[in-house]
Amino acid sequence: MSTDLATLRQIAHLSRLELTPDKEQQMLGDLNKILDWVDQLRQLDTTSVEPLIHLSHEINVLRPDQAENSVSHAEGLRNAPRKDSDYFRVPKVLE
Repeated sequence: MSTDLATLRQIAHLSRLELTPDKEQQMLGDLNKILDWVDQLRQLDTTSVEPLIHLSHEINVLRPDQAENSVSHAEGLRNAPRKDSDYFRVPKVLE
């Protein structure tokens, strides 16, 4: 399977790519190499190969998600350069 310059230009248009003529030729060569590689993969017999669903047999090896307060509200505000009762005071950033 291979593609032509018109198809490449259509793909570039849909992808919002601006290609110079040199880049078009380079991209066309690369795209045809990829398509040739896919054709080689299609020729393989995969009838006895099970579909890969998970990359490993490990299931949920992460720790359980538990909410906990590591810093209290007062401790968080203790080293603030400027604070207003329960909030941090920061410089105004919007007009």
